[in-house]
Amino acid sequence: MSESSGGSLRLFGNREFLALASTAFARSQAYSTIIIALALYADMFDTTGTVEGLFGTAFAAAQLLIVLPLGRYVDLRNSKRLLLAGLVVNVGVFVGFTQVSSVGHVILLRMVQGLGASVLWITGMTVVGEISPDESRGLWIGTYNQVGAFSSLFGDVFGGLMLFLYGFELTYALLSAFTVGAFVAVLAALRDDPGGTADPEDASGIETIRELLGRRAIQALVFFRGSFSVGKMAVIIFLPIYARTGFGINAFLIGGIMAGGKLTKSLTQGWVGDLTDRVGKRERFILAGALVYAVGVALIPLAGFAEGHVPGVTVAAFGEQMALPGAFFVLFGAYAVLGIGDSLRLPASMGLFVEEGEYFDAVGSSLSLRSIAWKVGQVGGPVLVGAIWDATSVLVAFWTAAAFIVASTGVFAYLFRVESAPDHVASPADD
Repeated sequence: MSESSGGSLRLFGNREFLALASTAFARSQAYSTIIIALALYADMFDTTGTVEGLFGTAFAAAQLLIVLPLGRYVDLRNSKRLLLAGLVVNVGVFVGFTQVSSVGHVILLRMVQGLGASVLWITGMTVVGEISPDESRGLWIGTYNQVGAFSSLFGDVFGGLMLFLYGFELTYALLSAFTVGAFVAVLAALRDDPGGTADPEDASGIETIRELLGRRAIQALVFFRGSFSVGKMAVIIFLPIYARTGFGINAFLIGGIMAGGKLTKSLTQGWVGDLTDRVGKRERFILAGALVYAVGVALIPLAGFAEGHVPGVTVAAFGEQMALPGAFFVLFGAYAVLGIGDSLRLPASMGLFVEEGEYFDAVGSSLSLRSIAWKVGQVGGPVLVGAIWDATSVLVAFWTAAAFIVASTGVFAYLFRVESAPDHVASPADD
């Protein structure tokens, strides 16, 4: 019986997949919880939009420096050891965040967090792509991302609740415990040297990157990623801050807002990955997902018009009365739309990068290109959108972000072309 016949749940009987999934769980939960914590730091230190943009830029700038050499290292070296190192770095980040006393500390720790997150994401995704069977790669990738989405949802709800009830220190201690658990799982269950299939004598890292960039599909995907990231990072960084500073929404309810998108993404991404295996035409999933995401981004600033139109609600929870303003429901709905867009887009995008990388035995390098394209927009995007917000309004800032997404989608549709495997290498089907 094939793995696809059992669906996503069947993969959790595979010890190696379970170990890899644990790293995605630890990474995504930490990322989501710290994003909520950034909203609290912004409120605590009374920061401007431009400074808040630096919370995202610092994270991305560190990643921009590491992703290309990291991708080549993954193709040539022991990926298991690299995963273990990334988990150790993340524990160090949590310890550092317990000592934060200024905006400068937050920015510095976001840089270190960016390094650890890159190691875990690129290495984990490469290993998933390398050890998954060809006929069920979309299922493996989709389910791996589904775990990340569920973990991110868990981080929104549980992490937001922990920050609301107990503050920073206990929250970071629990994040450390989950990360240590992932370390043990990888150490015990993952095969030694699961990647590293490239021959270092075949081509240098630069030559491999040039060969990849010669592919029309990679050109289109890289451009799309760079432009799309400007819009998406505006959401990731500024939506929680907007909820906190604009409407006084607490950490637990901010997590609830973000849970709307994570829930739709965690429930559907594995199914969409399987669908891309059966239907093909992955580029169409990318186009549809990006346009849906742009709609969600454009809906976010409409929360400012909710007062007087969308009634608020007061609920009792954890011994306290919590007011849910009308803006809460608008933001929740917008984030749910964003989750659907991501579910359509992500498995197809990753599948195409893995497929193109396989032509050159360079899946890690291909995924590092995917990551570095994201970082180019991620470095400048948050500061740009924050500056626009400071100079104009939240409506102009988010609609500018949505416009970046729509423009990138149009250019991707124009550039993308399917090409056969290069003559000098074997097709993945021949392996």
